Amino acid sequence: MMENRMELSFSALAQNEAFARVAIAAFVVQLCPTLPEMADIKTAVSEAVTNAIVHGYRNGGGMVEMKADFSDRKLLTVSIHDHGCGIADVEAAMQPFYSTGDGNERSGMGFCVMQTFMDAVEVDSTVGEGTTVTMRKYILGEAGMHRERILDEIG
Repeated sequence: MMENRMELSFSALAQNEAFARVAIAAFVVQLCPTLPEMADIKTAVSEAVTNAIVHGYRNGGGMVEMKADFSDRKLLTVSIHDHGCGIADVEAAMQPFYSTGDGNERSGMGFCVMQTFMDAVEVDSTVGEGTTVTMRKYILGEAGMHRERILDEIG
């Protein structure tokens, strides 16, 4: 059974959002995802990292931790963790258009984007201690996408 995992820790700086996208792409490429699957994963990771930087640390520094793993089942799990301010009401935060920002720059769609592009999203948060966003996605790859198209065609 093939298993692989990785852990990264980086400064909570806006420019490191791009680093996180490239790092997760380099890790996931081993699963032979389709381009849309890769784009979905990179977008979801980008949103989670941006939330940690902007909302978890309020743009005030700290470290973001990214962990990822997969096994033969091609189930990718990615966790983004911050030691920031935490989320008082996770259920409210996961609703569309909810934001702790001033409304000028943030749409409040981060969790909705993550949920759209990943198969599962879980948020664990404690006020004053931080937040962990765990996302899961099955990687179908080209063979899986071909199978899905055939099933769609035969109804």
